[in-house]
Amino acid sequence: MLIQVIDLIWEVDEQAYPEEIARLRRENEELWAEIARLRKLLEEALRSSKRQAAPFSRRHPKAHPQKPGRKAGKEYGRSCRRERPQLIDQVIDVPLPRHCPHCAGDLEETGVVSQYQSEIPEPRVEHAEFRIHLGRCRHCGRRVQGRDRRQTSRAVGSASSQVGTRALALAILLNKGLGLPYGKTVAVLQQGWGLQVSRSGICQAIARAGHKAEPTYEYLQERIRGEPSVTADETGWKVAAQLQWMWVFSSEQITVYSIQPGRGFEQASSVLGEDFAGFLVRDGWSVYRQFQQAWHQTCVAHLLRRCREMIQVQAGSAAQFPRQLQSILQAALSVRQRYQQGQISSHGLAVARGKIEAVMDRLLAKPRRSPANQRLSKHMRRERDALFTFLYCPGLEATNWRAEQALRPMVVTRKVWGGNRTAAGAQVQSILLSILTTCRQQNQPFLPLLQQLLCSPQPKILNLLSR
Repeated sequence: MLIQVIDLIWEVDEQAYPEEIARLRRENEELWAEIARLRKLLEEALRSSKRQAAPFSRRHPKAHPQKPGRKAGKEYGRSCRRERPQLIDQVIDVPLPRHCPHCAGDLEETGVVSQYQSEIPEPRVEHAEFRIHLGRCRHCGRRVQGRDRRQTSRAVGSASSQVGTRALALAILLNKGLGLPYGKTVAVLQQGWGLQVSRSGICQAIARAGHKAEPTYEYLQERIRGEPSVTADETGWKVAAQLQWMWVFSSEQITVYSIQPGRGFEQASSVLGEDFAGFLVRDGWSVYRQFQQAWHQTCVAHLLRRCREMIQVQAGSAAQFPRQLQSILQAALSVRQRYQQGQISSHGLAVARGKIEAVMDRLLAKPRRSPANQRLSKHMRRERDALFTFLYCPGLEATNWRAEQALRPMVVTRKVWGGNRTAAGAQVQSILLSILTTCRQQNQPFLPLLQQLLCSPQPKILNLLSR
């Protein structure tokens, strides 16, 4: 009805106010276009809120989708093949059939070729009995018993049946490394190897392994504090059905996880140290700014994502500010890439950096009318000193991608079995995750190292680091 009245007024006054009427018509068209866009966004938001896990498929497939698979090249594509095994355990002769399978004619042998097949051995559980000799000290009267280096426990009597080091190391890898719950871990051991073990038994054995690995975990915490560059992030994690936080601090050599009851500076500094003085690559969470002795680099990917979201939501001149920020940040990343590729010198990098910072300062100095732009501008001014640290140190990462990649498996694990039931279980989770991830970074075999730890009668520091 309102639109009809407006159209009637335009018809009456169009001759008297032609410019005003034209302007109102344009604004009316823009408003209707904005309403249509917002309705579409609302529909997508309502649909996405109802999905359980995976997003809905695309409404329309791409007209020219990218070809699946890797591109052909020196290391990938057609030239890449599975390597032949160095050691052959068995040679099997495969003779020709008696007749041609196509026409039943006689065959004439023309040569012999080889095919290689790698197979895991037939699973078989080995049961060992340790005949433990007991004694008593003649001086103090205390009980003493022997111990073999292959034993994982000193328990005898009702607890004398234990799980071996290889089986327990594999259970830890399945549960902590791959995120399988205890029930499925037990199922893999039972169906794959015929090993009968209970969920509670595996849980207790993993807890003992975590206790033995505590010195290694403390050593990793000490080393991460001395790393030149650390990437940090955190995510929610349930302990006893209560919300806590899983922190991760990752460098090129080390990754340390820590499940803490809070998300503040106290929890972050308990791992990294209040006086951490290296490069700290992180997102915009205000707690990280309290590391006053560190050189900060805020995550550029987070800022670009925020700009893209604001450009989609805001219309007209309000979208100009996030679009300008996006352009400046992308220009900074492009300059860093050109320097790494040798296209510009160190002097050229410094000149380009100065121009980018000057443009950013002029942009942030202007007042903003939109509340969303005001919030973004305030955040950018707060993070100003941490925006372009990667241009002063070109080897520094511009995003906290490393920490997010370290957290991603834990996000999947959280969806599978929720979290930990006790604080002790959360501590074991942090310890074993840190060791497993650091082993992967160091290209160290996790299972033999863990077997070595499990056979140790006392907690010990594993030799994980190459330097």
